[in-house]
Amino acid sequence: MPDNFFSIPSGIPLSRFTAAITDTISGDNRLNGVWVIAELSDVRVSGGHCYMELIEKNEAGQTIAKLRANIWRNNFIQLRQKFYKSTGRDIGTGIKALVRGSATHHSIYGLAFNIFDIDPSYTMGDMERLRREIIMRLNKEGISTMNKNLSLPIPPQKIAVISAEGAAGYGDFIQQLSNNPEGFVFYPCLFPCVMQGDKVSESIRKALQIIESSAHLWDCVAIVRGGGATTDLNGFDDYELAKAVATCGLPVIVGIGHERDKNVLDEIAHTSLKTPTAVAGFFVDKAREAYEKVLFLADQLRVYSIEMIRGEERRFATVQTILPQLALRRISDAKSKLHNMTARLPLMLESKVGKERMKLDGMKNILQSISEGRLGKEKVRIDATLNFLVNITSNKIAQAGEKITATESLVKVLDPRNTLKRGYSITRLNGKSIKNIDSLSEGDILSTTTSDGIIKSKVVEKYNEL
Repeated sequence: MPDNFFSIPSGIPLSRFTAAITDTISGDNRLNGVWVIAELSDVRVSGGHCYMELIEKNEAGQTIAKLRANIWRNNFIQLRQKFYKSTGRDIGTGIKALVRGSATHHSIYGLAFNIFDIDPSYTMGDMERLRREIIMRLNKEGISTMNKNLSLPIPPQKIAVISAEGAAGYGDFIQQLSNNPEGFVFYPCLFPCVMQGDKVSESIRKALQIIESSAHLWDCVAIVRGGGATTDLNGFDDYELAKAVATCGLPVIVGIGHERDKNVLDEIAHTSLKTPTAVAGFFVDKAREAYEKVLFLADQLRVYSIEMIRGEERRFATVQTILPQLALRRISDAKSKLHNMTARLPLMLESKVGKERMKLDGMKNILQSISEGRLGKEKVRIDATLNFLVNITSNKIAQAGEKITATESLVKVLDPRNTLKRGYSITRLNGKSIKNIDSLSEGDILSTTTSDGIIKSKVVEKYNEL
């Protein structure tokens, strides 16, 4: 290139200028076959070619470098297969990668980076590094095994399901759960969530909050996702989501990937399975275990009951055999005791009677002595009382005689016969004395008693007269 190329005062055409840039870039070996570390952004496939932007961010998350990049069709198929085989992920937005390529410049499309190789091990290491950092942080906070340590009810039947409504994985889960061969009954309830992209963490965390607010209704939580691009799993490697699952008050069972996929939730959830179908199978297996345990216990109870009955029958037979002998032995012992007591009874009675007789003799003497003294005192008291009573009785009799005499005189005075002799009479109707004329009616037969006889009369007329 001439030294005075850029010094032509009259200027040069743009095409020559861009061509010079192209020549400069293509001629600089430092820009050819370079390994570059960058995050893939805005990845899209068109016409078999893959287009994207390579970006670099600082610790604050700000983009500090950006470069347009592409993988031409003749390389893209091979690199895509290579990357997926190693990482289980497709080449997509959000992946941090180590890519090899050369800087190119086009007079119309400008500067670009033509990628012709990619190192999957770097991406795997970066993803694993992110997961390890999250796990280490949860370990440091002492919550990484909290959910694993929860007890899972056996069998778990009331299941709060976090999945995308209408998704194939959710459909497989319900199909497997509902059509289990044994016909076990489950009660799944869907809490619809975003299961791919940037909103995964926020969506699932909100669902967990709702579920925990009604935790008494559920036995456990199932987070299931199936189908779709494997790059959509990036949203599950999130610290806030991992913390929400680790501290959830209900056991969380996850099945959000395929055989080759692994994320943070797989390590901190109560139980991790590969697919939604496997999660459904897990619940069916738990129900089967509980059912088989019940059958086993029922059989054990049956065997135990039979053995108990047989044992009691043997014991009863033994008792039937020894009971007569035992009864005879007891009767014989009782007879011996009775015979001994019969032989000893006269002596015991004689001894007892002798002792009691001595006690009675002693008491007799004491009572006789006490009685003589007491009788003397009582005799004196009785004599005094008798004299007192005689005097009082004589006085009372004299007073009573006076009262009787007075009463006799009064009775004589009040005798109706004496009253009748004084000219009074008593008129009766049907044996009852007449006190007023209101009780009389014309025609009544009256009986009038006088001092010397009785007069019968008939009421002809009555009238009041003062």
